[in-house]
Amino acid sequence: MSTLQRAMAIMEYLSENGAAPASELIEHSGIPKSTAYLLLKEMQQLGLVSQDDRGNYRLWVRLIALGERASGQLDIRDTARPHLEALMNRTGLLCHLGIFDGDAAYYILKVESQSTISVRSYVGKRLSLHRSGVGKCLLAWQPEAVRKAIIAGTDFRPVTPTTIVSAEALEEELAKIRREGWGFDNGEDVSAVRCVAAPVFDGAGGVAGAISVVGTSMQLGDAMVASVAERVQACARDISRDLGWTES
Repeated sequence: MSTLQRAMAIMEYLSENGAAPASELIEHSGIPKSTAYLLLKEMQQLGLVSQDDRGNYRLWVRLIALGERASGQLDIRDTARPHLEALMNRTGLLCHLGIFDGDAAYYILKVESQSTISVRSYVGKRLSLHRSGVGKCLLAWQPEAVRKAIIAGTDFRPVTPTTIVSAEALEEELAKIRREGWGFDNGEDVSAVRCVAAPVFDGAGGVAGAISVVGTSMQLGDAMVASVAERVQACARDISRDLGWTES
């Protein structure tokens, strides 16, 4: 691993698990002990991590500044925001915009609902490509070679009783998403949390992202899924048109 890869491994672990001691970071990343301590010291000097009075490391303020600057360059967020706010008002549910990056998806925009029942999420959250509605939509429209490589490297161990557990089942699910134009997460990543998602396309016809409506199984009951899917697809089409996409 390069120094940058090692630093990223540490930051990814801290982002997903919160503050942790050096021993835990070393065990998780496999970085040699002496190298890890030197790297953590340099990351502290750069403001990427800090150390609390118990010796635990956590992500620090330099990342906030970098993240804000990066977010400001994501024009798709500005385009999508008014549409997602309208979708949230129509459905009363939490809405997201996510993008594809390597072997995962990430939320880059969140529009919170006013419901007293809330589902925990945050901008920057990493999503599985086979257990989330946004992830499955993004994966469904990747080039075949990319899609197959990702599926070949997927760990299909179940997280909930409804998690997809085989490459064949995932391929069938992705084919269905391409046919119908929307995807569904039936509590596959978090039990009793459902998600209806649809792809967003750019002016070149490529998938630029995916939007979703998220709620509990009580908020998104079986009888509601089809009507919510229609609204999510309509919203995704509106965003796509604003990005220059033309429906063929």
